[in-house]
Amino acid sequence: MAKKIMKLAEEIHELSDIEKLRLVEVILKNLDKPDPEMNRVWAVEARKRWAAYKAGKAHTVSHESVMSKHRLMQRVGSR
Repeated sequence: MAKKIMKLAEEIHELSDIEKLRLVEVILKNLDKPDPEMNRVWAVEARKRWAAYKAGKAHTVSHESVMSKHRLMQRVGSR
């Protein structure tokens, strides 16, 4: 496998920047496929979180609190 990757890396090195960008797009599209197992795991997690929220057992943060902290961080970071 390592030989294949090294050969591909050599070939990629010879591509133009536009060709490299197109290759990256193809690779990302190939990787961005639905994963039924991952979807199932997230669905279970979402149900657990919703149940905890409804039962009052989840720690929540208000929108106002989040935005206030965000604005403060922006001000501090822009100095």
